[in-house]
Order: sequence, then C-alpha cells, then structure tokens
Amino acid sequence: MIDHALFDPAMIEPETKRLNAEIVAAHAAQGDPWSIPMTEVRARRRQGTQASPAMPRSARAETLTIDGPGGPLDLRVIRPNPKKWAKLRGAYLHIHRGGWVWGSADEQDPWLERIADVCGFVCLSVEYRLAPEHPYPAALEDCEVAALWLAGPGKAEFGISALTIGGESAGAQLAVMVLLRLRDTHGLPRAFRGANLNAGFFDLGLTPSVRNWGAERLVVNTEDLTRFADVYVRDGIDRRRPDVSPLYANLKGLPPALFTVGTHDPLLDDTLYMSARWAAAGNGGHTAIYPGGCHVFVRYPGAMTERALELMDRFLMALA
Repeated sequence: MIDHALFDPAMIEPETKRLNAEIVAAHAAQGDPWSIPMTEVRARRRQGTQASPAMPRSARAETLTIDGPGGPLDLRVIRPNPKKWAKLRGAYLHIHRGGWVWGSADEQDPWLERIADVCGFVCLSVEYRLAPEHPYPAALEDCEVAALWLAGPGKAEFGISALTIGGESAGAQLAVMVLLRLRDTHGLPRAFRGANLNAGFFDLGLTPSVRNWGAERLVVNTEDLTRFADVYVRDGIDRRRPDVSPLYANLKGLPPALFTVGTHDPLLDDTLYMSARWAAAGNGGHTAIYPGGCHVFVRYPGAMTERALELMDRFLMALA
C-alpha cells in the first residue's frame, strides 16, 4: 500500500527543499540545453555543471568489449574490493540515464563501486548507442545483447549465477524492455533475479505527471521529456506500443523489482503506474517514494539519498 502522507508537502525535509531550489536556479542560469548542439550538451555533462556536478571516475574500472549489433560494444566493469570479497556473489547489469540521447557508462562509477563493495557484485554498465544518431531500437538492442552475454558466457567468465539488472530514468525503461525481450524472444523469463528501477520513463506517450509538469527544470521538465521521446522514437511509431513503452506490456513472469521515485519528479506517474501493474502481475518487489525527491534524486548527496541507496543495497543483497 502507498502511504498518501508521503505526498504531503509537510513531509519534505528542509534539506530537500534547499536542494531542489538550488537545482532549479542552476538550470535556469546555464540556459536551455536544446538551444545548443547535442554534442556540446554531452561534453558539458561529462565535464559536469553546476546543476549536475560530474561524479568521479573509478580508478579500478575496466572495459570489456563484446560483439554488439552495431559493432563492438563496451561494458564498463567495476569489481568488488578483493579485500572484502574473495569471491563474487553475483552481477549487476547497469543501464545509464540520459533520455537515450545523453550520458555514458562512466558517469555513475561511485554508484557502481558502492554496489560492488556492499553487495559483492561485479557491476557492468552498458555503453549503448545514443539517439538521434542511433534511434530506437538501437539502445535496446545493445542492452539486450549485453544481458544475453552476461546470462551466457558472462556467467562462466565471472563464475557467478546470481544476475540483477537496473537503471535510472531511460535506463530503467531499457532495463524493463530487456527483461521483456529475454522472456518473449529468448525464453529466459528469470535470467535475472531482480530489477532496481529508479525513476523510470515507462510511457513514451507521456503520463499526466509529465504533461502537467510545465517549464520548471527541476533536473528535467515537460519539454525535456517530450524531446527525449521525440529524438529516440522516430515519427510513425506508436509511442504506446508495448515494445516501446513497457507500461503497456504484459508484465507477467518478470522478477521482483524495487521502484524508487521522488514526489517532485515529472516521471512520478510512470513509477506509480508501472509499480502497480508490476504488483498486479504477481512479480513482487517494493515501491519506495521519497517526499520532495527530484528526478533521480540519488544523484545528489544527502540524508534522503543515503536512505534510498541503503534500501537498494538491501534489495540487491537479498537477490544473491
């Protein structure tokens, strides 16, 4: 059951209010990302901005290259600290955020280091192809191949059996689409034991919370999310096809999922709707709602972020 009190503005912590105001002001100061070339926006993200400071890159990350549908496909690999974990307990396949048009596999190394060290998992992040250069279904096909490799040769290479998957925003959408493809195309409904789905973009036709959000850019706004969908999915493709928007898919037979979202996220409805359908399909899991949390709020340090990350740690640990 969802506690309605979580949506009461009185539940929002002062630290969260301050952070949200700072993010909105920082985005307003740096201008409209759609007014400059896509390549420049990508470069700014890698360098970090006031609105989204860059996360440090891991010194222990490796690159593993497999055959992909568009050529060599890189997987960024971060292993657990060997002093703590003599043997791997499992793997976490991570799919990065960025609206299918921005982002890269090395922009969230601290999250993956944390999962590796807390859970004893080897973490692999997919360097999937980006739109508009590579529109739908290129990103999905890359992630699908990465999942198939991990569920096949990867198990033997790492000496593991427990596989988990997850991502943020567009990455959460791709994670669910991968699970659906494994079930429907490859007959592998339970290849992965669970999914860690953070602020997913599950309806590219746009849920009411996206449509009604408006211009305020608290990380993202209505225009951003609309443009993401427009750039990723070509004209003429129904945005609410189940193979585009997993909210409309048959979800039966999928593994348990942890859904994480803040109440001040334009994609709030996506998580509320998808988690309800996930539960109705009998898949199990948990929905964690955080008062005042912005889009992928775990990107910003704070007490609420730490609570959310600790819950993700426990969820993933229980799957090994």
